[in-house]
Amino acid sequence: MLAYFAATILFGALAAPLLFWAAQSLARAGIFPALAEFEFEAFFHRALMLGALAFLWPFLRWLPVKSPRDLGLDRNRRWLRDVIVGFLLSSAPVVVCEIFLVQRGLYSMRPGSSWLALLPLIPTAVVVPLIEEALFRGLFLGVLLRGLRPWPANLMGAAIFSIVHFLKAPDQTTTTVRWFSGFVSLSHSFDQFSEPMLVLGGFTTLFAIGIVLGHARLRTRSLWLPIGLHAGWILASEVFSKIARREIVALPWLGKSLLFGLVPLSVCLLSWVLLRVWLSYAGSRNT
Repeated sequence: MLAYFAATILFGALAAPLLFWAAQSLARAGIFPALAEFEFEAFFHRALMLGALAFLWPFLRWLPVKSPRDLGLDRNRRWLRDVIVGFLLSSAPVVVCEIFLVQRGLYSMRPGSSWLALLPLIPTAVVVPLIEEALFRGLFLGVLLRGLRPWPANLMGAAIFSIVHFLKAPDQTTTTVRWFSGFVSLSHSFDQFSEPMLVLGGFTTLFAIGIVLGHARLRTRSLWLPIGLHAGWILASEVFSKIARREIVALPWLGKSLLFGLVPLSVCLLSWVLLRVWLSYAGSRNT
């Protein structure tokens, strides 16, 4: 697994400039002009995901894994129901929280926000959960389950999920993109550790999200419910970041984004409670 991570990071650092230049060329040609708004760090993160996919097959062959059953996954005939339910269980508490934050003056609505500008967020909310859940809850958690009991495996998988998401350079780190810019972004990924309390807050929320997603995967032996949960969190938070802006930081309740603070952590835990209620209800209906 360590070799897989190393190969993925090396691929991401090398491929990120190529992705950035390709996106800029498409935007200048009038194809997907919204790509011009993304900073290099966004392409670095996507290049890491591409590297994870590129080395997935060799990794599975080495394990060896011949079918999803080898990773503790079964076929789910109610996959669409699980996606929809997961989306609602995660997005509804986030939307309620966002309305509360606006009413309390912690956030304010941006004037002139266009709903058309939100359309590019939909592919992100679809593709990112599919890829990340396949990797973190499908592959990594499945590998950990081979040698650990479910909850220790889930805790370790959630820790990996949280750590990997912190390997991201701050925005506007790279202004001029060169072939080695991916390695520059990688080195700046550790700049945020100069603020340990913010790191602890963000790590705790991501860790809790990882546990909730892992719990959904373990209970259903499927990835569809975690995919729905993940998509709901992404879409609800990304849409809010486009139509609202932060006015004040109210630590420890709320930090620089909806990822930091006790409020985001509480919202995640509320989704977990709702998830457990749903799983109990669904289990009673199936018996």
